[in-house]
Amino acid sequence: MKVMAVASITKPLSPEQRQQIMPSEVPATLKLYLDGKIEQFWYRQDAPGVIFLMNVESVEQAKATIEALPLVTNGFAKYEFMQVGPLAPLGLLIQAK
Repeated sequence: MKVMAVASITKPLSPEQRQQIMPSEVPATLKLYLDGKIEQFWYRQDAPGVIFLMNVESVEQAKATIEALPLVTNGFAKYEFMQVGPLAPLGLLIQAK
């Protein structure tokens, strides 16, 4: 199942907080990528945060995985989760008449 996880920064990090948290946030995120749970990732252009395209068994698994990341556990980020899939109405264009 594909799930989009869209992050919003709930409070900015001070330079000191960034030095404390990011050395654990980045490797944890990269491990999720290398484990295949994060398939693609982008930096948001409209607001501070990231967007992950996840490959997981359920939305609940996506939530549990992301909510364990340091920025979330320390209250600096929150995520919205949505299941996504193929654009099914396109099938109407290729059905036999």
